[in-house]
Amino acid sequence: MEKLLERGYMEHVPKEQFNRNDGRVWYIPHHGVYHSQKPDKIRIVFDCSATYMGVSLNKQLLQGPDLTNNLLGVLIRFREEKVAILGDIEAMFHQVKVPPLDRDCLRFFWWPNGNFENEPEHYRMTVHLFGATSSPSCCNYALKRTAEDFGEHYDKVVAHTITKSMYVDDCLSSLSTDVEAITLIKNVTSLCEKGGFHMTKWISNSPLVIKSIPEEERSKEVKQWSLEDDLPVERALGVQWFIETDTLGFRIKCKEKIATRRSILSITSSVYDPLGIISRTC
Repeated sequence: MEKLLERGYMEHVPKEQFNRNDGRVWYIPHHGVYHSQKPDKIRIVFDCSATYMGVSLNKQLLQGPDLTNNLLGVLIRFREEKVAILGDIEAMFHQVKVPPLDRDCLRFFWWPNGNFENEPEHYRMTVHLFGATSSPSCCNYALKRTAEDFGEHYDKVVAHTITKSMYVDDCLSSLSTDVEAITLIKNVTSLCEKGGFHMTKWISNSPLVIKSIPEEERSKEVKQWSLEDDLPVERALGVQWFIETDTLGFRIKCKEKIATRRSILSITSSVYDPLGIISRTC
């Protein structure tokens, strides 16, 4: 919460606006969630689907057009050329501002400095929330608009990468040479920056490309990687990417279970296979 406040993603509600009564005020419950693979990082989840007297924020929001690129197409283009690159927009939804008039729909309570002995205070988000019905369309539009507004200052492949090779906040592309990959990473990062989007966590199957990326902008796994070691395994849109061999695959951990139809279905359902790789090899 302190980081959200420091970065301007949330703000105190001015006292003179507490009693706004034009029907455009909503308080959202929230809680913290830990990911099993990221035990040192807590994610704040705002429950925009929570109802009060049969009404929720998401029921009042328009979803907007689906501007998300086709996942299958993004993955296939990721496999086209020899040198593959993968990057991520840092906190993408938090880089897109909500108009001031609408921010009171994103109110919530929190204790200053996390001190539960004090009375909770009124806060509101200034940016889009993960979990709000309208957020994906708004944020995807902002990113594509960035490419449209500033793309003319770059090679066409740069704007094309942002508009066609992004899946929400993940950028996946492939090129024929290391030089092309290095140039694309630099230019995509620069173009996104003009729209307020910070591209980071870059990784590639080419050690030469990885060396060209500033260490602080590399994927966490690459930061811990040594030149004497094999390249690490990364996730590409939920699929395991074995970077050393540049192949997509799976890591399935099966717990000891009695072989019943239910247990078999449970295991098979846990495998994410958007390209149908397993079904084609079985």
